[in-house]
Amino acid sequence: MTNTLVALLSMGGLGVLLSFGLVYASKKFAIEVDPKIEEIEIALPGVNCGACGFAGCRSCAEAIAEGKAPVNACPVGGVSVAQKIAEIMGTQGVDGPQRKVAQVLCKGGHAEATRRAEYAGPTDCRILNMTQGGDKGCTYGCLGGGTCVEACPFNAMYLNENGLPVVIEEKCTGCGKCVAICPRHIIVLAGEEYGVHIRCRSLELGKDVRKVCQVGCIACRRCEKECPEGAISVIDNLARIDYDKCIVCQKCVAVCPMHTIEAQEGKPMIQKKVS
Repeated sequence: MTNTLVALLSMGGLGVLLSFGLVYASKKFAIEVDPKIEEIEIALPGVNCGACGFAGCRSCAEAIAEGKAPVNACPVGGVSVAQKIAEIMGTQGVDGPQRKVAQVLCKGGHAEATRRAEYAGPTDCRILNMTQGGDKGCTYGCLGGGTCVEACPFNAMYLNENGLPVVIEEKCTGCGKCVAICPRHIIVLAGEEYGVHIRCRSLELGKDVRKVCQVGCIACRRCEKECPEGAISVIDNLARIDYDKCIVCQKCVAVCPMHTIEAQEGKPMIQKKVS
């Protein structure tokens, strides 16, 4: 009985001694954390999407507090979040980043694009792309597996009945998750004010494009010649648009024989500033 009591007292005393040691060590070796980091992290959306270029909202907050990133580093938060962070950092008059939304540059769905094989495997676009390029005749267009839709953390995309992903711009934050996961690289981020898009990525000759898709670019150059701003160039058999030059005049849309170029409703002409 005496031995048991001694053992219990010894263990209890050792426990108390170690606890004091831990308290002392925690105070002695504590790392000071900038309180601004906590405030900035709370101000951020907290979705940890990585659109800012950092691993998550905490990393972004640390970078902003340390002056390694601007107060408007978060593209998801926009102007309101940038202003809150600016107040925390003691700066004023800071605008949020230009809002960008995802654009799917392909119109060749089930109704427009031919199929060259029957596929019965997993519908993940990355697997489809590795399996002899999928089942569509066009080896550049959307595979229709909906992997981008699943990757979107904001439910800003859905797969329509024609087998093409559709972006809900009101929900899109421009995080770039869909852009990064698409194996065909047919999704890009563009400023939300731009309402004209060339929805094709094929580099094939026009005659070969016609064989596999009813709406693919045939590099006829009509859009290039019609554009008053020089915003369209045909390179490697594909018309490409320079969004920085585009004023959404829609003249290219009117002359495109394949209806590859699309104009979005509700997006007016852009008045370019004269330098």
